[in-house]
Amino acid sequence: MASRSADRRARSGDAEPGLLRALALTLASALVWGVAHLVTGRRLAGGVLLGCYVLLAAAGAAAATFFRVDIMELAVKPDWLSGIAAGILVLGLLWVTVVIRSYQLLRPGGLSLGASTAGTVAVAVLCFAVAVPVSWGAYSTYLYRDALTSIFKTGGGNGRPVNAKDPWNGQSRVNVLLLGGDAASNRQGVRTDSMTLASIDTKTGDTVLLSLPRNLESFPMPPGPARDRFPYGFTGDGAGTPGLLNEVYQYAEDHPDLVPGAHKNRRGPELLKATISGILDQPVDYYILVDMFGFADIIDAMGGVRVKITAPIPYGLRGDVLQPGDRVLKGKEALWYGRSRTLSDDYTRMGRQKCLLRAIAKQADPQTVLTKFDRLATATKHAISTDIPQELLPAFFALSTKVKDGAKIDSLQFVPPLIHTGNPDFALIRKLADKAVTADRATSSPSASPSASPLASATEGRTRPVTGSPSPGSTRTPTNPVSLDEACPS
Repeated sequence: MASRSADRRARSGDAEPGLLRALALTLASALVWGVAHLVTGRRLAGGVLLGCYVLLAAAGAAAATFFRVDIMELAVKPDWLSGIAAGILVLGLLWVTVVIRSYQLLRPGGLSLGASTAGTVAVAVLCFAVAVPVSWGAYSTYLYRDALTSIFKTGGGNGRPVNAKDPWNGQSRVNVLLLGGDAASNRQGVRTDSMTLASIDTKTGDTVLLSLPRNLESFPMPPGPARDRFPYGFTGDGAGTPGLLNEVYQYAEDHPDLVPGAHKNRRGPELLKATISGILDQPVDYYILVDMFGFADIIDAMGGVRVKITAPIPYGLRGDVLQPGDRVLKGKEALWYGRSRTLSDDYTRMGRQKCLLRAIAKQADPQTVLTKFDRLATATKHAISTDIPQELLPAFFALSTKVKDGAKIDSLQFVPPLIHTGNPDFALIRKLADKAVTADRATSSPSASPSASPLASATEGRTRPVTGSPSPGSTRTPTNPVSLDEACPS
């Protein structure tokens, strides 16, 4: 009896080094498929696994090196995202199966209960180490797809089908209205306190930002029910709506008859798009509305945004101050950086808003997006609404890549003293907007007559003469777009 016990202990002792070898080779098989099969003489299975592993690794490396842009364009297609998520799960399941089978082939016989348990636990930990990143990848892909489909709907708000071969329908520029909505707790509805038309060259990515002040008055409404109600320009409705441009969005939501056929939460964007199109005499293809408080969540999800502050900016109700210097602003601080009017005005903060957008665009690199992905997806889903269709996302992604890779971004603000907000010179606004976005009119003379538009009949007889460029040393607002790289401190 004692002899048999001693014999079992001897065999168990001999198996211990074999267990360590089996675990080491199992780890090697987890890193490079097929190692365990080749070691144990299963050359066909080992060769197939190794070949699959090499092909997957080579395909991943080639995609990351040579087809990165194409892969990223696929990443804005919901159907592809569903396939990618399923593929990640299948890959993870196959990987875990390889690990388990490798250990089964390598595990020595005659292990004691303790050694057998230790080996099983070690393999379970290894499987867990494989499963966690795979599960995270599949979950993140699903989360991203959910955010994408929540924000971007199929079909276009302008009713035009998207041609994959010519997504811009021959347009030399695509114009997107960027809106910052301030739906604060102390006010009813949404006020679009930030309104900028981004006119983007579809070939080069060069962009001109045309910004209108929130307190612009006396602007004409687009033809139809809106102009029928306000034939001499928007005047609002009572003390709560004195007739400013930032009221149009909510006014349309509250008065469905102004935008017949439009659904709730689409009336405001549609009427504001048409109104700003008339003011600038530029088509407005799409809009993006960012809730300002949701915007703060996006900044926090990024881990903050770095900006250079040149002068103290008071903010909040407790006397807080954003001090000068290179600062990493949290969401709340970034929100106040873009909104504060204390010791400044609407027009100064409009400039800060453009610089903030520039900083975010430059700092939203792939590493930041990947490491903060789940928070960014959730924050973006609740902060952004748009009528850009899903089908156009690959084209917009390609365009944004050009913008990020060095395309020129200029800004033109229609603010005092260039434009008097209480009595705007719409002919001048149209002329300068046209000059900014049309290359062949960049050198047109100041005396050239403005192009005809639906706005002309509504403003005829009440616009001031077009003025020329400011003289050297003048404090007037520039009449030509200014590069953000030059205008924003860095």
